[in-house]
Amino acid sequence: MILVVDVGNTRIKAAVFEGAMLLEVFVFSQIELEKNIKNILKNFKKTTDLMVSSVGDLGKQPFLAFDKEIKVHFISNKDSFPFQNKYATPQTLGIDRMVLAAGATLRYPDQNRLVIDAGTCITYDFIDQENNYLGGAISPGLRLRYEALHHYTAKLPLLSLGIPEDLIGKSTSESIHSGVVNGLVYEIDGFINQYKARYLNFIIILTGGDTDFLAKRLKNTIFANSNFLLESLNQTFQHKTKND
Repeated sequence: MILVVDVGNTRIKAAVFEGAMLLEVFVFSQIELEKNIKNILKNFKKTTDLMVSSVGDLGKQPFLAFDKEIKVHFISNKDSFPFQNKYATPQTLGIDRMVLAAGATLRYPDQNRLVIDAGTCITYDFIDQENNYLGGAISPGLRLRYEALHHYTAKLPLLSLGIPEDLIGKSTSESIHSGVVNGLVYEIDGFINQYKARYLNFIIILTGGDTDFLAKRLKNTIFANSNFLLESLNQTFQHKTKND
């Protein structure tokens, strides 16, 4: 068994895998890390490896505290990946985006792939059918859009995520929900349409914390999988083990 951990900007997600089978998913904060890892290892005693991917500000030490119980691995851009990295500044490419690209490459061979990760930020990552990672885009996620409207204006309120009642907002709150939610949906559909116009044999994977909310509002056909990063971490570990 392997325990994979994704340290994001706002939370930590973890999962236990037995081979390719996902057994259980966990979500917790950084301050709950030690307690949760201990509980996971206690409940899944056959776990042999811990694989960590981090874009947050949490260092390695909290995980190295478990290195006497389990083999600890940290994925980095120096590891072996199943694609050719054509990014102009590869040293700046987030490890989460590399892991997602690896998962898409391994799971969907011989296709053009666009991975959309809807979390704190929306990231778009494109890997062509020859397994070249070409890049993508980054934009603010839903929460950041709500917060930006509040923090950078004098009178707009800070709202929680809400479903727009109509395209035309009839109040300030309704207008914010329409602008934030519909704006992001139009953005994602627009990006997908532009990629589809340029490439054939195409697959789109939507993942991240806002997957379920956004998937039902998009016009394009997508594969929605909120756990795709965790599954990709497991696949990246298997690939790394075979190629090291």
